[in-house]
Amino acid sequence: MKKIALTMIFAGATLMAADGAALFAKCAGCHGQNGKTKALGKSAPIAGLPADTIMKDLEGYKAGTLNKHGMGGVMKGQAAALSADDMKALADYISKLGK
Repeated sequence: MKKIALTMIFAGATLMAADGAALFAKCAGCHGQNGKTKALGKSAPIAGLPADTIMKDLEGYKAGTLNKHGMGGVMKGQAAALSADDMKALADYISKLGK
């Protein structure tokens, strides 16, 4: 019985883990399915950027302290609902795009 309970807890935690690919679907509208599109014709492509750079940028956008390419307001709205786990999952996913 203990084994079953532990298995169910682990499975639940896995299901609740942030999914970078699913989260990126919202980003793809501006950044493209592969992250290689200049968002609104302004920003540099994000595919393959280092995960720590993406994480730092997302944190800055969420805090309202970053305004790269004049996109701070738009990105603040996009990052507002992201948890730290969501941002990490996105950063990991985006860093692997195009590789």
